[in-house]
Amino acid sequence: MNLFLDALAWLAEPANWAGPGGVPTRVLQHLAITFAAVAAAGVLALPTGILIGHIGKGAGLIGAIAGAARAIPTLGLLTLLGLALGIGLDAPFLALVVLAIPSVLAGAYAGVQNVDPTVTGAAKAIGMSPSQVVFQVEIPLAAPVVIGGLRAATLQVVATATLAAYTADFGLGRYLFSGLKSRDYAEMLAGALLVAALALLLELLLAAAQRAAARRIAAPARSSSAAAQPENPRQKETV
Repeated sequence: MNLFLDALAWLAEPANWAGPGGVPTRVLQHLAITFAAVAAAGVLALPTGILIGHIGKGAGLIGAIAGAARAIPTLGLLTLLGLALGIGLDAPFLALVVLAIPSVLAGAYAGVQNVDPTVTGAAKAIGMSPSQVVFQVEIPLAAPVVIGGLRAATLQVVATATLAAYTADFGLGRYLFSGLKSRDYAEMLAGALLVAALALLLELLLAAAQRAAARRIAAPARSSSAAAQPENPRQKETV
């Protein structure tokens, strides 16, 4: 309890919120490397997952890539990359990209693969090209699951991005490493609380985006079912 109060006191100290090593700067750094890693993973994994989900072949490849990437310990990979690339952000950035790929890849594949075949069949029947089916039908319908994959990847990366401080003076992880080195456990706990708060905020935002995407899909379906219902004869007689 005393340690928790000490951490709150550390967070309440104005000096810890100012300068290049202050909390606002560290939070922005942490968000920057998180979003950059997830974006890079998206560039690599989203097209691959969407393509495999569209053609319906290569599910084994998805499982192999996702399983292999998940089996790699991030700290071990970071250490190897740090030895190869040296001090800086290159090593943690690449390690975080590898961490994010499985969730993004699985979300894109599962979202497109689970689109109702009758919907894609109807789209082809009215003359849509394969690219139109992908971009105008499958991706919009798969959006909630795709966002779910990005959500999982973002939460994994934002929690693990503290390792960026392992090879660079960057992000909220610096408070953990600095506190451990100086045995300032209040600083360590304060850093951990900041990471947890940031992860919770991102979780709430991405969960809201996922729900909004699901509602956008459900709304036309409800409208169509309502329009398809026969008119109430009693209402007709009253009129």
